[in-house]
Amino acid sequence: MFASENRMTIAAGGFGLGGILLFVGLAAAALLVHGGTGGREDLFDAYVWRVTRFTLLQASLSTGLSILFAIPVARALARQAAFPGRIWLLRLMALPLGLPALVAALGLIEVWGRQGFLNKALVAAGLAEPISIYGLFGILLAHVFFNMPLAARLMLAGLERIPAEYWRTSANLGMGSLAIFRFIEWPVIRGLLPGIAGLVFMLCATSFTLVLTLGGGPAASTIEVAIYQALRFDFDPPRAIALSGLQVVLTGLLLLLLKFVAPPPEEGETSGRAIRRFDGCQGLARLADRIWLTLALIFVGTPFAAIAASGLQADLARLLSEHAVHRALLTSAAIALPSAAIAVAIAALMIRTQRLVLSRRRHGMPARFFAGTIGASMSFILLAPPIVLGAGWFLLLRPFGDVARFAPLIVIAINALMALPFVHRVLAPAMVTHAARTERLAASLGIGGFHRLRWIDWPPLRKAFFTAFSFALALSLGDLGAIALFGSQDLATLPWLLYSRMGSYRTADAAGLALLLGILCLIFTVLGTAGDDRTRGSGT
Repeated sequence: MFASENRMTIAAGGFGLGGILLFVGLAAAALLVHGGTGGREDLFDAYVWRVTRFTLLQASLSTGLSILFAIPVARALARQAAFPGRIWLLRLMALPLGLPALVAALGLIEVWGRQGFLNKALVAAGLAEPISIYGLFGILLAHVFFNMPLAARLMLAGLERIPAEYWRTSANLGMGSLAIFRFIEWPVIRGLLPGIAGLVFMLCATSFTLVLTLGGGPAASTIEVAIYQALRFDFDPPRAIALSGLQVVLTGLLLLLLKFVAPPPEEGETSGRAIRRFDGCQGLARLADRIWLTLALIFVGTPFAAIAASGLQADLARLLSEHAVHRALLTSAAIALPSAAIAVAIAALMIRTQRLVLSRRRHGMPARFFAGTIGASMSFILLAPPIVLGAGWFLLLRPFGDVARFAPLIVIAINALMALPFVHRVLAPAMVTHAARTERLAASLGIGGFHRLRWIDWPPLRKAFFTAFSFALALSLGDLGAIALFGSQDLATLPWLLYSRMGSYRTADAAGLALLLGILCLIFTVLGTAGDDRTRGSGT
């Protein structure tokens, strides 16, 4: 029974992997077939090498700063499990993922820009506007704003999976904060760092809107900007594909390096008792945690406060009564819900398939290659720019008539693929830990199929699945990349409507729509973290 079930899972995983590769490959092939005829001697000119160096520089700095900030914030959240407002701080830190990059950039400009309140305060203090948000500083600031909360939440999920017995033993041994970090927390964080650092690096390396908005000119351009220019202005698809390949190679080499830097730690055995930590009760530790959490709250919260302040100045009653807003809201929901469901289903299937292939007693080179391809596909898809996928499928579908008929399906598929890396980072550690603790026992008891899913797998994995679904939902809701190519009066999402209002200089309406989008993302993060209060122990 189990062998047949495992074979069906592996076959389904192979089918899913083939679907991902086929979707991306057909888009790339369409661009090459319909490509320009320019010579290839100028494919990698001085400009390309300059933007490549800047891409690697800003992505490396952004990744390092995000992780350095995220580690103490994640530790503070893990140690302080019961302070008032903890759950809302977690929900606030999930919001950057759901907002369009353009909206978040405007919020940062409201705070850090030339006319932002920080510079105004410095001018009032007698200083001559010393902060400039444009250039490398602004790009780093925006990337840390987006990625530090993501890294902190992923680290926190790992720290919360540490068995309760570890904390009881550390308390009995009288271990201090430094010893606990060295022997208990750091091994877990070190095992998560390659995946988190790779994900953050890819997000920073493929950043487009933030670089375009805050870069300040050609000196701060990235490979993603060069891809956009090759497609939008030159219509040279071969150059765009070559640049995408360069981006994939550079980031792939980094991911390969990170894979061997820190292997995942072994999973500890546990009886499943409620977690209660004793190391956060000391005065100095509690003070340090409060400082880090306050800094995180200020850093993440002030741009949202600026967005809310601008949005409240808009005529919200009129906006909420507009038919265009109602239609955009329904369209956003119709795209986001299936996109999130598909992303979660594919990620869970891939994780399960990869573990089944590698857990076999005899797995040769083909099996290892298959498992490695599955793992790489979860991150590789982030390197395929939505504009490249959208443009390729536009060319593929054009011979079949009006492309607008297929636009919703293409946008759903692209959004689901773009959410896969995030969903994978949330689900993979939880599913691997759960399988290591229950798989052999379930097999020895003969429990499989639906009964195992209902009684063994779902209860401990429910929180991870809800969190992953809310992440994917917020990402799809706030996406502007795929809909930018297919958006029209008949297919308008909230981000596309917001972008259109900004383009027509209706800034008050755009601010109101940004506030509405932020509230929706907050609602989804509330749903995704609904079980946090129950799962954080009331242990004794």
